[in-house]
Amino acid sequence: MSHQSTPTPAALPPALPVGYPRIGPDRELKKAEEAYWAGRIDRAELDRRTRALRGATRRRLADLGLTAPAAAPESFSLYDQVLDAALAIGAIPDRFAAVLGADGTVDDDGLFALARGTAEQPPLEMTKWFDTNYHYLVPEIGPDTDLHLATTRVIDLFTESLEDGAGTRPVLVGPLTLLLLAKAQDGAPAGFDPLDRLDDAVAVYAELLSRLAAAGAPWVQLDEPALAADQRVDAAALAALLERSIGRLAAGSDRPRLLVTTPYGGIGDLLPSLLATGAEAVHLDLTRGEIPTAAQLAGVSGVQLVAGLVEGRSVWRTELPTAAARLELLRSRVAEAGGDPVAVVVSTSVSLQHVPHTLERETSLPAELAATLAFADEKITELIALADGSVSPGSADGPRSVPRTFAGVRSEAVRERAAAVTAADAVRADYARRAEAQQAALGLPALPTTTIGSFPQVGEVRAARAAHRRGELDAAGYERAMREEIARVIALQEELGLDVLVHGEPERNDMVQYFAENLAGFATTEHGWVQSYGSRCTRPSILFGDVHRPAPITVGWATYAQSLTPRPVKGMLTGPVTILAWSFVRDDQPLGETAAQVGLALRDEVADLEAAGIGIVQVDEPALRELLPLRAADHEAYLDWSVRSFRLATSGVREETQIHTHLCYSEFNVVVGAIDALDADVTSIESARSRGEILEAVDPDAFPRGIGPGVWDIHSPRVPSVEEIAEQLRRARGVVRAERLWVNPDCGLKTRGYAETEASLRHLVAAAHAVRAEEPVVSA
Repeated sequence: MSHQSTPTPAALPPALPVGYPRIGPDRELKKAEEAYWAGRIDRAELDRRTRALRGATRRRLADLGLTAPAAAPESFSLYDQVLDAALAIGAIPDRFAAVLGADGTVDDDGLFALARGTAEQPPLEMTKWFDTNYHYLVPEIGPDTDLHLATTRVIDLFTESLEDGAGTRPVLVGPLTLLLLAKAQDGAPAGFDPLDRLDDAVAVYAELLSRLAAAGAPWVQLDEPALAADQRVDAAALAALLERSIGRLAAGSDRPRLLVTTPYGGIGDLLPSLLATGAEAVHLDLTRGEIPTAAQLAGVSGVQLVAGLVEGRSVWRTELPTAAARLELLRSRVAEAGGDPVAVVVSTSVSLQHVPHTLERETSLPAELAATLAFADEKITELIALADGSVSPGSADGPRSVPRTFAGVRSEAVRERAAAVTAADAVRADYARRAEAQQAALGLPALPTTTIGSFPQVGEVRAARAAHRRGELDAAGYERAMREEIARVIALQEELGLDVLVHGEPERNDMVQYFAENLAGFATTEHGWVQSYGSRCTRPSILFGDVHRPAPITVGWATYAQSLTPRPVKGMLTGPVTILAWSFVRDDQPLGETAAQVGLALRDEVADLEAAGIGIVQVDEPALRELLPLRAADHEAYLDWSVRSFRLATSGVREETQIHTHLCYSEFNVVVGAIDALDADVTSIESARSRGEILEAVDPDAFPRGIGPGVWDIHSPRVPSVEEIAEQLRRARGVVRAERLWVNPDCGLKTRGYAETEASLRHLVAAAHAVRAEEPVVSA
């Protein structure tokens, strides 16, 4: 295809990030949205607060030096960037037709309906964004979905930026990635693939680009991270799809210039195809991908390369001399391929949405550690330093981050213990023997009911934790407050009729941070918030050194809860893979080595729980799928060390001690073999929001242990009916052998309110009783 000439405003500035945090340094977005959903503010106040947040963000980026037109990305999203793109092209499932106005557009309340569900309709499925802890909403598209421009939000935000004197760069998930991430709408004919609608989607994107050009946007960023991951189509097909999508958009004359980004990994030999599309700029992740060869850069003439040399997913400072040397190497290869080396732009590898706003407000981090860190604002400063030539190049093969050599980074005792581990340390007795011993010890009914771990954290609990942290509540007062809440939660579960109870985790601020605060080798932040999804934010800990457990962590709380009831109470731990995935982890040794250290620390905790009389221990691994490499060639090595670390944590117990694990929101059907290899006695999984898709991958003979497909989507405020839950159990019983089926929600209940929690759990227990009675079930 020959591409038509396009407008030629100024080139991209020499330094730019491809995305920026959108929640606000004080989680302004979260607070505004949750106030609106709770009815404490009206729509006008929500608009005022989010407008103020966007204005403050634009001013901050300008203060950091991003003042040139299109230097600052327009990263704001009210909930999720994938949902924004889906709504922009009208990809709205039939069951949500009511959210469309008479003119075919959708407003903010319609967006929230798709994201959070309604009383009548469950929300869109939610899963992990590539190999990150960010969750996106999965678009649903059918052959007859009316694709059209259903929202002008991206145009409105750009116009607003002009009013602020900023002139930001509009950012959209690209059409190819959007459709590769989408699923077929329920009822679509067999064989339909959302990619079948690519031409229709591209037509809407073209209209949107035209309207952005009319609004004065000189550049638009299209994110195509799908190019960095293996897909359901091969490389040759992807190259053809690139021409049908980016190539067609670039062929239009009535559009802004296009920057196409490829974050989260290298795209290898797809680069020539991308360079040939006619996009004016192409971004490469050069922290996970390698510097392209001159051959791969063929066709770079006339295209600006955007070099993602500053890692956007970690909080470690960039080793700037190494980055400068790699930039120099890239420029030499661009020149060799006939391009303009001076035009190369310095950028982040991915959007900075994955790191906190700024290090400036952190006052409690050890000074030696802080000196090796960079959050979003500090990474922008690094970009500008690389771009202005003030950094002298070192070796292109040098370290990628500033070395850490201070106290706590290395522990010889930890390393000696890890080196002494044998294969036998990660093996338990045969499951059939374990199952018999566990049934004799626990005496559970068929279809046993339980929850995943946490219960709603009421204001009094959070206030007590905060007062204790500030020194306003002494240790005795704090323990008394936590015990009162545990006793209340145990009594509630007994009244509801649950079979296996939990203590509710009132003492835990976060399922990873709580352990980080009690394990050596970690540091925690005061304001290091990162968006997980929607209004949900986490504060990842920083794993900087060798990990061990100085003292028991959960034993006291678990044994107190067990003393209150004759029913079994689960000990609750977070698994080694999830602790790594939801922390900022040291990059100076292989992840597998760090995972083994965490696994051994947790092994000590499991042993102490068992010795204290806790007969069920749950070790959660919701991030097992999350860290799976984007290329199949790298899967085996990852699954080997991730499974091994879990088994190190859980294989030191007796046969009668039942080990549970929990996994949520991550398309686990692609790693069902690894789930099996964990060798947990019971595995609970997200299933309700995806309407049981995981069960299609479960072979009852290949997965011979207990499994609990979630029957209540806790990330939505709706209360499922008894019949709705019962129907899910019937479907599960059609796939999973009844004697192995457990009944549980999709995830922990920390973010829910007590009214909906009690109602939903009553329905869950009633449904389990109803299905138990429908036909005899023999427990194993």
